[in-house]
Amino acid sequence: MPLESVPDGHRKRLRERFIKSGLSGFSDYEVVELLLSLGTPRKDCKPQAKEAIKRFKTLRGVLSASLQELQQIKGIGGHSAFGIKLMQEVADKFLKEKIIDKPSVQSSREIFDYLYHSMRDLKKEVFKVLYLTSQNQIIDTADLFEGTVDRSPVSLREVMEQAIAHNAVSLIFAHNHPTGNCEPSQSDKELTRDLVFAGCMMQIDVLDHIIIGNNKYFSFAGEGLIAQYEKDFLGLKVKGVS
Repeated sequence: MPLESVPDGHRKRLRERFIKSGLSGFSDYEVVELLLSLGTPRKDCKPQAKEAIKRFKTLRGVLSASLQELQQIKGIGGHSAFGIKLMQEVADKFLKEKIIDKPSVQSSREIFDYLYHSMRDLKKEVFKVLYLTSQNQIIDTADLFEGTVDRSPVSLREVMEQAIAHNAVSLIFAHNHPTGNCEPSQSDKELTRDLVFAGCMMQIDVLDHIIIGNNKYFSFAGEGLIAQYEKDFLGLKVKGVS
């Protein structure tokens, strides 16, 4: 029997490690190498995997890269790039169905865990809405707006129209900060206040607004700001009546 080539032996060891313990102990480039090997079964993919991590920084960065960006790396062809993008889409679909199938959402941490995979490495701000029932079960999620690197143009009217179309009783908002800093800007605070006010007028509860940063998040509800904005709206309503 002929001896295995070095690439085949290395690849076999990687696959055996994965079968034995999943991705535990794998570096990011080794995960990318495994994905690339699916599209190029007879080729050593380690150099391309290392170059991909060097260029896109992390595994999430590689998964978030476009087909065109991936194919700019020498040795990554259309089949391999397609496999990586398919993996990302499958993961996103799995996470979405997993959280939608939950009996109810209990915490902002659950939302962060669901959104972090798909939002952390986005180069622009994306404003996402989660529509919920009266039992806090997620009906659906949607990306409503995409902005520049520092702001997202959000239409209150469209937010509420979509909430009514989904028969949502409550809403959770989320957007990412491409800088990685999850602290809210003044415009983030003003937007959240306006969303709470609009929800109060339409009798749709705003449960939270979560800002996704680099492995961390900011929760407006967790910091007491949602309750404060609801109190502010009630104060304005009382003044209007009096």
